[in-house]
Amino acid sequence: MQHIAIFGGTFDPIHYGHLLIAETALEQIPIEKVIWVPSRNPPHKKAAAFEHRLSMLQLATRDHPAFTVSSVEMNHAGTSYAIDTLINLSAGYPNTYWYWIVGLDTFQTLPRWYRGHELAQMCNWLVAPRLLGGETIAQSELICKQVKQQLENQSDAIHWHLLHIPLMGVSSSLVRKLYRAGKSIRYLVPEDVKHYIADHDLYSDKSE
Repeated sequence: MQHIAIFGGTFDPIHYGHLLIAETALEQIPIEKVIWVPSRNPPHKKAAAFEHRLSMLQLATRDHPAFTVSSVEMNHAGTSYAIDTLINLSAGYPNTYWYWIVGLDTFQTLPRWYRGHELAQMCNWLVAPRLLGGETIAQSELICKQVKQQLENQSDAIHWHLLHIPLMGVSSSLVRKLYRAGKSIRYLVPEDVKHYIADHDLYSDKSE
């Protein structure tokens, strides 16, 4: 049986914090591959065109043999839901033990996800501490235990592991804000992604 992790998200744009999380998962957990899945129509978020976010992911990960970018949501017309992503990927990767990489903030909302209680039992959750919140490891573990308790109160089992990651003060919203203000985003995103953003003028006032 193969062990594969899904890293889903908006990735608007992908940055070095995302890449560090995925690399840490490979180092700390016995997984062979990370599948990056950009959401086509993320709920409650407005994002750059799916094709742009997909292209930036491909540029940022193309040199890593254990990273694969999936376009499974390319033709998905409605809202993107995580359980649909897992079901669709499972069809192409049979006999797989699944992990899901997720940030702490997002993991806290898992009990409220669409079919979240069902999804919680279908994979092992790899939780990245909040990059900007300043929580200690102990506080992050407490939050994860609270999520587990919420789910188990409704008879849903969940397995999670807290990734130990050097904290980086970078987020996609910060990258967009700096670019819009004409500031440098060098060393926040891979060089190819920086050039792609500039070539397509993705996050300037004119592009909105």
